[in-house]
Amino acid sequence: MESKSEHWDSVFSGSKDEELGWYEKDVSRTMGLLEQVPDWRKSVIFLPGAGTSLLIEELLSQGAGLVLNDISGTALNRVKNRLAGKSGIVWLCQDISRPLQAVIPAVGIWIDRAVLHFLTEEADIAGYFDNLRSALKAGGYAIFAEFASNGAEKCAGLPVHRYSVEELTKRLGPGFRLVSHFDYTYVNCYGGERPYVYALYKKEGL
Repeated sequence: MESKSEHWDSVFSGSKDEELGWYEKDVSRTMGLLEQVPDWRKSVIFLPGAGTSLLIEELLSQGAGLVLNDISGTALNRVKNRLAGKSGIVWLCQDISRPLQAVIPAVGIWIDRAVLHFLTEEADIAGYFDNLRSALKAGGYAIFAEFASNGAEKCAGLPVHRYSVEELTKRLGPGFRLVSHFDYTYVNCYGGERPYVYALYKKEGL
């Protein structure tokens, strides 16, 4: 049976970035939520499923430090080649539903675009949120962009777990406060409409 990492290596090696169903040239929705975070440019930002997103360059250009994780080594190598040795990045290659395998800097912002919804087993979802809660420092922020409750049931050949703001809030737990959220229908490169829910949370504490 093909492993998760093998599946995603195959996806990234078989397509150009702009041919991927979640490819997003315009990152303004995520950046709009970031602008609600005080002094975000001074933060270390964790991307649990970095893929080959153009958001990476945008965050680097603004001065943020990055922890880039992906289950696909192929995706990460493509980004490394694209960035041509830029500094200020910690690289991780692991299943984000498993305990983090490396010591990382204190994370001020966690940004997940279209990663969490690929975890469908309850144990994997719980493991993901355990990582988020342990990595994100008190007073930090988490941004989500996931398939909405009325969104597609599959993506990249895999079933997905669709989310509402209510479920995201429940899974994060009482230590997090919802700051902002909105619905957005993304149109992929094949013309398919993909309803998303975007949400920004603050982890309470000093």
